[in-house]
Amino acid sequence: MTFGDWVEESRERVRKDGWRGVDKSAYELYKGFLRRVGERREFGESVYDHPWDALVVLDGCRFDCMCEVAPEVPFVERVWRFESAGTRSDEWMRENFGKRDCSDTVHVTANPNSAEHLDAGNFGRLEEVWRDGWDDELGTVPARAVTDRAILAGRDIDWRADDPTKLVVHYMQPHFPSIPAPLPGDAMSRDEFGERVGVWERLRRGDLSTEQVWRSYRENLHYVLSEVRVLLDNLGAERVVITADHGNGFGEWYVYGHPDSTPISALRDVPWVVTSGTDTGSYEPERWMKTAETLRETDASDGADASVEERLSALGYR
Repeated sequence: MTFGDWVEESRERVRKDGWRGVDKSAYELYKGFLRRVGERREFGESVYDHPWDALVVLDGCRFDCMCEVAPEVPFVERVWRFESAGTRSDEWMRENFGKRDCSDTVHVTANPNSAEHLDAGNFGRLEEVWRDGWDDELGTVPARAVTDRAILAGRDIDWRADDPTKLVVHYMQPHFPSIPAPLPGDAMSRDEFGERVGVWERLRRGDLSTEQVWRSYRENLHYVLSEVRVLLDNLGAERVVITADHGNGFGEWYVYGHPDSTPISALRDVPWVVTSGTDTGSYEPERWMKTAETLRETDASDGADASVEERLSALGYR
């Protein structure tokens, strides 16, 4: 957004919303300043700079929240700090997968940003679970749909090979909306002025308390980690890393949520947990999912662009 665009949007906000419009525009200007600072530096590391067989990505998981729940999760023994290469999912995707040949990687993702920012031809296989696993009522992809697809993908990999195929599994949680503890505005509702607002904007305005949002966020992390446990018990990968694409701001440096290119540690620092998987055969996933090829053919005739935009909007990316 240019300064001229910001001025025009600000005029419209102030005309419609009065002082609330002034507040919103000032916040957007501040985020733009942080973005300009962040764009002048290179941050973070590629996930490929470290060894792993399977990489489990928890969308928007803060480092400190993982540390808080770790004593309650048997497979999380130690939480290392890792600096992400992005502060939004689209930025993280481009930085990690857009700059290398990923033909050695099977990528299973619930994040609709893959439609624009991941090239299926660059991967050994790209499984976009959001295409057929999206739940309109929840406004997100339930974690079990990702677990099912990841176990099926993992069982197609020869983990005993000298250089096995890598597996990336990208869950949508703990990113809002929270499945076990939903909050007002979770699914991007409209306020009294007709503006679409989600949890982070409601927290910034004071409509929700930090304690409310943290509790909901923490419960969503517990929810997805219970699914990771199912995955680890049915995945033959020796070295599994659990991490995140970015964190979230709870008001640090007056940042809420996860705007792109933002140079603050609450968004940059993510967990890095090393564990392992063993396929015990204790769970057999549903095989209801359509093939990726069939889904793309269906999307081509059913207005895929609108579907992607609606889902990104439900998650707060639009």
